Amino acid sequence: MTKKEKLRARLLTQPRVFTYSELRTILKGFGYTKLKSGKTSGSRMSFFHPGTKHIIRLHRPQPGSTLKYYQINQIIAELKKEDLL
Repeated sequence: MTKKEKLRARLLTQPRVFTYSELRTILKGFGYTKLKSGKTSGSRMSFFHPGTKHIIRLHRPQPGSTLKYYQINQIIAELKKEDLL
């Protein structure tokens, strides 16, 4: 099992601790790229899939790097909607 497959399986368990860097890794594995936001975007992040033109938007966690539980559920729902999970 590769690291990406382990992350995918872990994400599906809706863990209480899932970091922003793990999210970037899993989205990159699905083909998403991080969009460059403007200077005033603050902590808002966007990930874009060039094949499907799908965009996932969320706020980067602060002050730590752990995603909130609702963000994990949002990511799972978005990826299921695109038939990636």
